Amino acid sequence: MKSSVIVFGTLIAAILVNPTPAKEGRFKLRELYPQEKIEKVLVPREQWHPWPKWSDRRSWEALPEPVRKDLIANGEQYLGYQWPDLPATLFLEYARNGNRSRYEHEHFARRTALTDLIVAECVEGKGRFLDDIVNGVWVICEESFWGVPAHVGAQKAGSGLPDPAEPVVDLFAAETGESLAWTYYLLGEQLDRVSPLVRKRIHHEIDRRILTPCLERDDFGWMGFTGGRVNNWNPWCNSNWLTCVLLVEPDEARRIKAVAKIVRSLDNFFDAYADDGGCDEGPGYWGRAPASLLDGLELLYSATKGAINVYDQPLVKEMGRYIYRVHIADDYFVNFADASAKVRPPGELVYRYGKRIGDDRLASFGAYLSDMDRGEGSGFAGKGGYTVGRYLPEIFNDAELCTAQAKPPLVRDAWLDGIQVMTARCTTGTTKGFFVAAKGGHNAESHNHNDVGNFIVYRDGRPILIDAGVETYSRKTFSSRRYEIWTMQSAYHNLPTIDGVMQSPGRQFAARDLRYEANDDHAQLQLDIAGAYPKQASVKSWLRTIRFNRGKDVAITEDYTLEKPAKEITLTLLTPCKATVQKEGQLLLEVADRAEPRSSVQVLFDGAKLKSVLETIAIEDDELRSVWPERLTRILLKAETPAVQDSWTVRIEPAEDKAN
Repeated sequence: MKSSVIVFGTLIAAILVNPTPAKEGRFKLRELYPQEKIEKVLVPREQWHPWPKWSDRRSWEALPEPVRKDLIANGEQYLGYQWPDLPATLFLEYARNGNRSRYEHEHFARRTALTDLIVAECVEGKGRFLDDIVNGVWVICEESFWGVPAHVGAQKAGSGLPDPAEPVVDLFAAETGESLAWTYYLLGEQLDRVSPLVRKRIHHEIDRRILTPCLERDDFGWMGFTGGRVNNWNPWCNSNWLTCVLLVEPDEARRIKAVAKIVRSLDNFFDAYADDGGCDEGPGYWGRAPASLLDGLELLYSATKGAINVYDQPLVKEMGRYIYRVHIADDYFVNFADASAKVRPPGELVYRYGKRIGDDRLASFGAYLSDMDRGEGSGFAGKGGYTVGRYLPEIFNDAELCTAQAKPPLVRDAWLDGIQVMTARCTTGTTKGFFVAAKGGHNAESHNHNDVGNFIVYRDGRPILIDAGVETYSRKTFSSRRYEIWTMQSAYHNLPTIDGVMQSPGRQFAARDLRYEANDDHAQLQLDIAGAYPKQASVKSWLRTIRFNRGKDVAITEDYTLEKPAKEITLTLLTPCKATVQKEGQLLLEVADRAEPRSSVQVLFDGAKLKSVLETIAIEDDELRSVWPERLTRILLKAETPAVQDSWTVRIEPAEDKAN
């Protein structure tokens, strides 16, 4: 099971604390492709041509004219660009006050501009963008650290300003290396027209910041060589490092050695996954966990002419399928842990993943996601790209993607036993009716919230009972004060609180006695969540049953036994809907959006045992406001002086049409 490690946390956090043994009988990349085999199959750098270079004018000019026009326009907005400043005081804001957003905004703006300029020059081929590209390359090469302030704490000097004498490879240092490596490959001799020192500088900076430290050091936590369990940092960094190795490393012996080390490191990522391929970091991180793994596997496949190929491995297939198993409707996804309820996975990459593993449902889901993201015209107008490596296949595979079948699978049932997540809907292929997701697990998962036993309910593809998700990341998010944030606390999930005592963080706070079942009539998850609470809660057992009766209702039954009497037990239900108390034991929840048809549900419970109180939570954080309305309602079902042992049921059913 996963450890509480955060994708944008410090690099130290990425080391992780919970070792996970390798799965018995699992394939091993290092065994299938040891260094001596890699040496035989790896295509030499000068002979590897993964995408058309600037000099391949026929390929770039063959792109559809609307696509060419928009890609050039995206670059034109950066002609004469004033590259954002990144002063020391801006970098220091994270150490001084915890703000990470202001520096990151300018840092990412530089890289987005460079990508759009590179692509525009490749499309147009007239040299018009070269000076601005060189300005971008030069200003990025002169940065003291290619990563972000939140990750610099891994250096020996600690947090604060970066020490150029100790290159630390975080997510964004690796990603910057990747973009400059593609610049080196795509433009090549065109850069020499400005100055022959440009390519020399790119090689020098990639070597000292990425190639040499990654090859010589084993103590970057994301590699997984120092123990513990890795998360999305592993494939994200490895795929970008691999790009630098394949495109820039001139020494073939070092190139082979580095590829072999990357292969060994990727094994540690596979070991972090159960056989079901479930990503406990959530669908928002799938795009940088299994999808970044695909980035790496595609590079290995291409650079060996298909000799390195693990797309037939069951685990690789299941890791891809996870993304449609947690899809609810439109851009809504199951969002346990640090995940937004609205996600836009990279459609082209999902499509390509589906094709590689031979899963038509995944491929058509990718085409569906791409269509959602396309907008008007070519789909590239104003879109831009952040990393060159993902933008190239999006550009060159667009014509195929436009003609592919676009359809979300909308699977009826999924059970991911490794991460203990259930999803269920009324019927395959439709968002009509109820959708339910629930989880067990433990409270040391990656991007953990204290949420063992949590559930969410949607109806007709719209949220009814929700997981709020996560606020904009700050220093506090990844500190010892993480669980002071309300979105991380069990009391703000759809869970009980006993005498004010919430669930606790840690691997030992986990679900037990878990049982899952599903058939044509219902889907159900039953689990004892008592173990997720500390001793102060004095709860002996708390058997929670989340039962979805297809086409009818959702019933949540709490069967508990306390070790001693409690003064109060509170059940929380969080909703974006307009909530009204109709009478004791009956609430009306009306979907607040303007979509048609209108939708409402009743929440029914024993009014003699539970009294309802409605609280309003003002949503001021930008990240949460991008998903939810200005206010959420926290429904508190309170039992005062409850029995030491009792059973309650909360039922959610349609208000206007009980047959739906």
